[in-house]
Amino acid sequence: MEFKEIFQKEKPVIEMIHLSGNSTEIRLERALRELAIYQENGVDGAIIEDYHGNEDDVYNALRESDKKGFKIIRGVNYLGDPYSSFELAKEFGARFVQFDSVQTRDLHLNLYDKLRKEYLDIAVLGGVRFKYTRETGNSLEQNLMEAKTRCEAIVTTGTGTGIETPLKKLIEFRKILGDFPLIAGAGVNKDNVYEQLKTADSAIIGSYFKPNGITILEVNACLVRNLIDEVEMLRRDLKSSNH
Repeated sequence: MEFKEIFQKEKPVIEMIHLSGNSTEIRLERALRELAIYQENGVDGAIIEDYHGNEDDVYNALRESDKKGFKIIRGVNYLGDPYSSFELAKEFGARFVQFDSVQTRDLHLNLYDKLRKEYLDIAVLGGVRFKYTRETGNSLEQNLMEAKTRCEAIVTTGTGTGIETPLKKLIEFRKILGDFPLIAGAGVNKDNVYEQLKTADSAIIGSYFKPNGITILEVNACLVRNLIDEVEMLRRDLKSSNH
């Protein structure tokens, strides 16, 4: 499944569901509330991730959001066992999964290749030179050429959560990748989203939508709307320049 087939809008914005809260019930209620905020404010996709939760929380959030018929495109990043993300996505209608690294030394290649062939309709967003992952020792071109065979879009970041992905880095990736989908995976905010998405095809945004960037807090709908306004401005500008 191609990235552009899943997200048919130009420059899609993908948000994070961090599954924070002091109990299973609170984590689920918050996840559904945040999905509703994202959907109502024009966000294109949401990744349900066990950043603060666990496997049961991921399962519950996917199951209940599927029952409620959310239109927002959902994905899965199960950090505890990313290989099980494929089955979870398939069971509950999620369209993609995220792996923080798709480099050879970070994968069980035989299992990964088997799952890719089994779940052809599930796209992979694959990390390259992603936050908190080790360098491979290979050139950027080697890293990217390897990754292109293993995912439908490449995600890269700065050095940590909430830290801007350097524009220079995105430009270097773009020169090598050509028109292969590229995602800015961290540090995107209202002030830099216009410039980041002029180079990247998409952005994954999480902590920016929380007060003071604190991931255990709830999403602020005003922050979401203000950023989406900037993205919509970019979409209009790109449309005008193409005519």
